[in-house]
Amino acid sequence: MTTLKQVMAQLKKLGSEQTRRTCQRHGAPENMFGVKVADLKTIVKQIRGEQDLALELYATGNADARYLAGLVADGSLMTKKQLDGWCRESDWSMLSEYTVPWVACESQHARDLSLKWMASRKESVASSGWSTYSSWISVLPDDELDLPEIRGLLKQVVAEIDGTPNRVRYTMNRFVISVGVYVTPCLKAAKSAAKKIGNVSVDTGETACKVPLATEYIEKAETAGRIGKKRKTAKC
Repeated sequence: MTTLKQVMAQLKKLGSEQTRRTCQRHGAPENMFGVKVADLKTIVKQIRGEQDLALELYATGNADARYLAGLVADGSLMTKKQLDGWCRESDWSMLSEYTVPWVACESQHARDLSLKWMASRKESVASSGWSTYSSWISVLPDDELDLPEIRGLLKQVVAEIDGTPNRVRYTMNRFVISVGVYVTPCLKAAKSAAKKIGNVSVDTGETACKVPLATEYIEKAETAGRIGKKRKTAKC
């Protein structure tokens, strides 16, 4: 069995200052080595299924270790308290909007946590909520979803997006896209919401990142025949 000390040593060895600087332009914390995602995925193959190790990795506070933890952890084995802790401890959008949602959407508590987090006044927590719900509906069959609730959330996005914090706007926009692409019965409502919110302005700092236009994204998915095709896993 691989130990935490061994994995942290491997991460340190794989890190580079160039990758670290790039990540920090995207808001990463100081506590990271700068490991490329491709290298993290190599480590995943070595420690797949080691749930306790994944929890230990996240607890280090190191951004590389936390991202790796999200790729290894099985959210269905985590308690609501553990998932809530991961969410509230996340200190980078890559963790709050990807790592935490990827794991949380595997849990039986995905919906409840999503709605709880969405209502938070803390930007990173609220963005985790919208991202988790987006990931959850991308993998769950439509007949297991609360369609009226989803339509209600689309209306909430239209009504509130302009007055929400930066990263919450970004994840609300992604939610509209996710509904349009993955939830066929709500396609019409998602397209209507996308048209109403239009171009969403998000400050992406010193990066060239752009906010996807929801109308165009959904239209491209329609043209490609991808509407309603669920993902096997939210992780990538």
